[in-house]
Formats: sequence, C-alpha cells, structure tokens
Amino acid sequence: MAQLATKLDVVSASESPACSGLARVPQITIDVFCQTPATREAVGRTIADRRMARARCNVHAGGPAEAIGCYERARSPNLIIVETHSELAELHRELDSLAEVCDPATKVIIIGRINDVSLYRDLLDRGVSEYLLAPLDALTLIRSVARLYQEEGARKLGRTVAFVGAKGGVGSSVIAHNVAASLGRLFSSEVILADLDLPFGSASLAFNLEPAQGIEEAIKGDDRVDDVLLERLVAKRGEHLNVLPAPAALDFSHAVPDSAFERLLDVTQATVPFVVLDVPHVWADWTKRCLVSADEVVVTATPDLTSLRNAKNLIELLRQARPNDAAPKLVLNQVGVPKRTEIPANKFASVLKINPVVCVPFEPAGFSAAESAGKTIAECSSRTSAARIDDLAVLVSGRLQPQAKKSALSFTRLWRK
Repeated sequence: MAQLATKLDVVSASESPACSGLARVPQITIDVFCQTPATREAVGRTIADRRMARARCNVHAGGPAEAIGCYERARSPNLIIVETHSELAELHRELDSLAEVCDPATKVIIIGRINDVSLYRDLLDRGVSEYLLAPLDALTLIRSVARLYQEEGARKLGRTVAFVGAKGGVGSSVIAHNVAASLGRLFSSEVILADLDLPFGSASLAFNLEPAQGIEEAIKGDDRVDDVLLERLVAKRGEHLNVLPAPAALDFSHAVPDSAFERLLDVTQATVPFVVLDVPHVWADWTKRCLVSADEVVVTATPDLTSLRNAKNLIELLRQARPNDAAPKLVLNQVGVPKRTEIPANKFASVLKINPVVCVPFEPAGFSAAESAGKTIAECSSRTSAARIDDLAVLVSGRLQPQAKKSALSFTRLWRK
C-alpha cells in the first residue's frame, strides 16, 4: 500500500491553534449587549465554545443605555460585556450611570472602535475590567473573560489529548497508551494516562501493572479529588508515565454520571503537563463531554468502510461542537493487512476533508510482542511503528519539538515550578 501516507501531514502538523492552553471560564453569569450584527455573531461563536460551557450567558440588543435600564430593574450579573460607539465624554457618563446600578463585584468589559492606548488606560482607571477593539473574534473574548476569573497564582494548565476509536478493535487504546509513553519520553515531562473504559480497560495489562480501582476511586467522590489523592491512585510506569487504570471488573455496574470526570480533568490538568484520555468506544453524554472538552482529539480508524462512516460522523459532530478548535486528528491504523481490501488514505481525506496525520503499518509481530511483554512499541523492535507513534506524540503535544526538562521527584512538584 505505497500510496498511503507514512508521515505527518505537513499542513496538519503546522496547525497550532490559538486557543491552545486557554483556561475554561468558571460557572458565572454573563450579560452581553451588542449593537452590531458582527459583534452579535462573534458573541454567538464565543458562547458555543467548549470553554464557555459552565457560564450562563444572555445576549441583549443595545449598548450602555440598555444595560443601565436593565439593571435599574434587576440585579447585575457577574460580568457585563457592552458594545459602544460613544465618544469619550459620553462614554464616561454612561459608565458612571452603569456603576450606580450595578453590584460592586460586577466586572465590565467594553467593546469599542477607538484604537487608543490612552483611552484603554483611562477606562481601566475608571474601573473597567477590559477594553476590546471591534471587530471582535471569539478567541479574544474567551481569553479576556478567562483571564478575569483566573485565580492569582493559578498553575499552568496541562494539555489534554483524547483518543477514541471509530469502531471497536481499531487499536485506539494501543495508540493512546504508546503516545502517552512517548510524550513522557520525548519531552521529559510527567504524563497521566486515564483509562476511562471502566469494565474493559486495558492500560494495566498494556504496562504490566497490578489491577487497581484508580480511575473509579477518582470519580466516586469528585468533590474530594485533589492532587494528593491523585498521586496515591496513579500507578507509576517508568520515569514519567503515571497510569490511572480502570478496574476492568464486571461484578457490578459502572454507572457514570454525566459530569463524573469534570473535576478529575480539572485536577489532572493542573497537576501535569500532559493528560491522555483513553475514551472507550461507547456513546454517552459523559464520553461526548470528554471529547468535546479535550484540547486535542485523535480518532483512530482502520482503512475500511465502517471506520470511514463512523469517523465521518464523529469528526463532523466534533467540528460542530468545537467551532474554535482545530479539526480532530485522524490516524489510520493496521494499514497493509495481507489480502484485505483497503480504502486508500486519499479516499479518507476526500470524504472527511482532513488528511490522516499518521498511518501505522500492520506489524502484528511487533505489536503482539509488546503486548505480551507489557512494553511499548518503542521498547520493542518495531521501529517503523515506533517512529509513527513518536511523530503523533509531537503533533498532539502542541509543541514544536521535544525539549529536555529536569527530572523531578514527583509529578505534582514538577508542574508547580
């Protein structure tokens, strides 16, 4: 199958989304007052973004006068975003009137059209939280809102990469496990691999670890999850990889609430530079939420018709649910099975409107040897597949190239530096 890609797609590899690393907006109330259709459209894209999922937003027509009238009758929200075309003197009067009817804790963002540093400083001196220049883009607004509510001294957020298979048996878990190990090795950074397949998870087997209740204990009482509990629950594998294994037990039902993993993801992102989610091939509200909220999504498929159809459905849904993020990455796995009719990579690309970023060749000897020994592909003799995995790890890392880091005694201390 020489026509299949065997390295990173150049265009995809160069995509480094501007939204990478943006913090999620907390559970706040926001009122937005828009005077132009362009701003209203930008605000709509902002509200639809995954990082705004916790906030409750109301959009109104009008500017400062309408905002003043609104809060003469009702209590002001946590944040007010107001578009205005007023000149400076008039804007001063409007802000003074708005301050009289708003709660003192309410923050205000002004959207204007005057590009003047002195105006910006003047508004900040008068208590305005931020001044943004129109025309507005969604990521700028999200970044501004998130910055207002980011706690002082908050730790940098790690990058979350979610792996999901287009169908069962495509090797998504194997890819996820090996990419997690490669991230730790290539970047000398701590990585948490979370096996979300509670009844059938394979991470403990893949790394020859003792079965544990790691992931289930972490989501049982999500309000008590912190980095101390997390460090107790992970199983250390090598210098940098930390595994949250699934119990892989069928003696009871694994009921998973929709928001079960939300707190866990918050804690893991604040603890280590990389979080890899091995998402099972089931469709539920919680799996959708994990995929939508991740910084990067990797869909693994085999070159067959069912994978093509399912990958198309997945990628279209994620594109719609993540309008300000790069498209999911597509990995073609098990390429070149003897005597099997396969769909070429260019056919996948034309149907899905994205090129496969990596094609992993069918190398059963290397993969089965690694599985039996509890090792990664890089630790075995499969050099071709190991190179593909390393390429993929660099791509999803959001970094241009591996950079050596100093070792640390624990993953919590490393990321807090």
